[in-house]
Amino acid sequence: MNAQEIETLLTPLVEQEGAEIVDVHWRQEGHRWVLRLFLDKPAGITLDDCAYFSDRVGAFLDEKDVIGKSYVLEMSSPGLDRVIKKDKDFERFSGKAVNLRLKIADAGQRKFHGTLKGLAGGKVSFQVGETLKQFERQNVDEIRLDDSAEIDLAQE
Repeated sequence: MNAQEIETLLTPLVEQEGAEIVDVHWRQEGHRWVLRLFLDKPAGITLDDCAYFSDRVGAFLDEKDVIGKSYVLEMSSPGLDRVIKKDKDFERFSGKAVNLRLKIADAGQRKFHGTLKGLAGGKVSFQVGETLKQFERQNVDEIRLDDSAEIDLAQE
């Protein structure tokens, strides 16, 4: 089972509890396999939420017996530098400062900092200074909220 299949399986369970799966990491770390879920709720994820979801998801996965190997289950908040991955994230975080990394360089540059403008027609719109750039979504390696922008806003 891969990360996408795990996310698809767990999404209804997590959503019925009022949360969303932001990201799933399923990988071997050293000699063990780790399933790490990044969850969020409108009011944010607390330590108690992580413990609750760990129990619920762990019991669900054990019942379904879909993993097929020993693994460690971890729950986490997406953090201030939350990844922007799903279609609805592009709308929700439009206008926010982000860091964007491309798979293939654009004019010799792979990393950009600017303002997310949205997603339309398979292209990510992104404001860098006075320039509006558009990148094919499949060429975008990762977009994350700029956590330093949130800290700066909090200090104002």
